[in-house]
Amino acid sequence: MTDTIDPLLLRTFAEVARSRSFTKAATQLGLSQSTVSQQIRKLEDLVGRRVLARDTHKVALTADGEAFLLLSRNILDAHDQVRRYLEGTEVRGKLRFGASEDFVQGRLSDILRDFIRKHPSVELELTVSFSKLLNDELEQGGFDLVLIKRMPGEERGVFVRRDQLVWLGSDATIDYRDQPVPLVVFPQPSLTRSIAIDSLTAAGRPWRIACSCASLSGLLAAARAGLGVMVQPRSLVQPGLRELPATRHLPELPEVEFALAGPGVTREPGRTLAAEILRAGF
Repeated sequence: MTDTIDPLLLRTFAEVARSRSFTKAATQLGLSQSTVSQQIRKLEDLVGRRVLARDTHKVALTADGEAFLLLSRNILDAHDQVRRYLEGTEVRGKLRFGASEDFVQGRLSDILRDFIRKHPSVELELTVSFSKLLNDELEQGGFDLVLIKRMPGEERGVFVRRDQLVWLGSDATIDYRDQPVPLVVFPQPSLTRSIAIDSLTAAGRPWRIACSCASLSGLLAAARAGLGVMVQPRSLVQPGLRELPATRHLPELPEVEFALAGPGVTREPGRTLAAEILRAGF
């Protein structure tokens, strides 16, 4: 292994790992797909390990890649801090940031904590709401940056990653096999509510609203108590709930994408937070 690794190779690797796609990484980095492929091969030659497993259908991290990704992010963070120090470009200003509640109760809280710690001159104003409402207010100029859910294929915003939606229940969930499916959902205009109802309707399964609550903590309490089933991205599943397999009673659910949108994607101080969310892979 060489003693020196170009940070550009690490940044390319981190972007491919985040997007799970050479094509999307190339678009995000402003490079050709062939250049991205060449940089990944060069990085693997330098470290003497295979960090990505890829075929014609998907890209995934190897075990070495998982470990190396964490190290790469630490190196890139340190590199960016040195650059900002030498350039005298301390990030400052007010940042109006919006995100949905299930994000805030997950990995995002750690990212925001680290962001505030590293950038004390930024005045962060956080709003928690539904993706559609965040989008609507963004269009009215109410936000600098939002982290939203969107359906695959939608082009609004910068792609962060894709996740599988799953049905969730608890050991206490009532037997719904011969009954309308009891749903524990956010009120409209929730994206996961619409997807749950549309999926059941398309499958010919009757349903009913067992609990509607604008608070994720309220929905979790209802689902853990067994009032019904709820839908969330697989990576955001909370303790006390378990994934329910798709059967004739519960249809398959689609994937959903996470995206960053707003002028803050390319303008400070939002650009720095957006970069940290993208680097973390959320």
